[in-house]
Amino acid sequence: MLNPRRALASLASLASLASLAAGACDARPVAPLDPPDAGAEAEAPEAFPLPPSEPGRHDVTVVETRRVVPGPGLPPEAPALNSNNNLDVVRFEGRVWLAWRTAPDHFASDKTRMVVVSSADEITWKHEKTFATGTDVREPRFLVANGSLFLYLAQLGADPVRFEPKGVWFSKRADDGAFSELAPVMRASASADAGAPAPMTGYIAWRTKTERGKPYMTAYLGGEHIYQFDGLPLDVELLTTDDGVTWRGVDPARPVVSRGGGSETDFALGDDGTLFGVIRNEAGDATGYGSKVCRAAAGDLATWTCKSDPKKYDSPLMFWHDGEAYLVGRRNVSATGNYDLGARDPNIQQNVLAFQLDYRTHTKRCAIWRYVQREDRIAYIADLPSRGDTCFPSILDRPEPGATPQELVVYDYSSNIDGDDVSWGEGQAGPTFVYRHVLRFTRR
Repeated sequence: MLNPRRALASLASLASLASLAAGACDARPVAPLDPPDAGAEAEAPEAFPLPPSEPGRHDVTVVETRRVVPGPGLPPEAPALNSNNNLDVVRFEGRVWLAWRTAPDHFASDKTRMVVVSSADEITWKHEKTFATGTDVREPRFLVANGSLFLYLAQLGADPVRFEPKGVWFSKRADDGAFSELAPVMRASASADAGAPAPMTGYIAWRTKTERGKPYMTAYLGGEHIYQFDGLPLDVELLTTDDGVTWRGVDPARPVVSRGGGSETDFALGDDGTLFGVIRNEAGDATGYGSKVCRAAAGDLATWTCKSDPKKYDSPLMFWHDGEAYLVGRRNVSATGNYDLGARDPNIQQNVLAFQLDYRTHTKRCAIWRYVQREDRIAYIADLPSRGDTCFPSILDRPEPGATPQELVVYDYSSNIDGDDVSWGEGQAGPTFVYRHVLRFTRR
């Protein structure tokens, strides 16, 4: 029997898709769809076999998993609400820092909080800061720049049936340990005579990271078009910074590395500097729907060459380890695992609505994959313990003290890994939890 709260959430999700489509800029009529019965249980996940595992240099195994949020090690100043999802972790000054979004459910809310805690052992945590803006906040991202710890986050609206990016904000930790109040992240213009930097209004910063001593940010602009189903393009930019506050294109004259349906984007740099990237292509474009699997030459990181992939690797995390480019992202548990169902309608609204409605009916996994470098494709390796509504992974930038170099720590979120294996749509009602996994990479 479906939980009434989950049934209502499923109906709300379908209603939100319908309302967004009705308000889209494309005024062409959308043919009626037959949505799945929101009160029916999703097809049993065990009906779908695991994809074939294709390990490369390493066998990858999960050797430990434990829940962190909610958890007994959290301080009383950091209460967890029903939904605990978007997160980031980093090591800084001998401690692990964790930021996560806590809210009534997966959807936008004025009750959303962004909580920051730190720990010396990842068991007992100290409250550092809680951010609340009266609107939704998501996509927390840490960066250590010039010896200081920065936290970036995206501010959105408070309407649960809208995706309304308002811009990127930052907080900087001072020498006395206090985090500053939120201030807008600035974007330098591509042209020298275009005036002073301006706030990153409308952007979502997806990933901040340091590669070979250089800070990077992947960010996208136009995210509202994804769920307006209007076919208007989004821009994905690759940025860098000198001070953590003002960002510019890695190539200032060509900051946009992808224009089309792409949004969430991450990359890893190989030993020779080659860039291997994945772009979520949820909105779709002339290349297809799902994802884009990309590369760029070491000497020209602003020029990405991409192939289309029908699978949608939501919340992609990429990292380089011992000669391999790894991806952690959401896996769709269905017969094919695809987001792109293949059928095409002249009305782009019809395509995306059909794909979205089907995608919501299936449970999900947080999975580890690898970039097959000679073929420019993504190969599945294994699932992390996860189910329902899950993923948004973050990796600690180096092994924990005392760990072997072959072990890496990944945090993510999931519906209860010991609970019902609900559909993604049901899981978004919560509860969801933050988990910590230890992954072991064994040379084959």
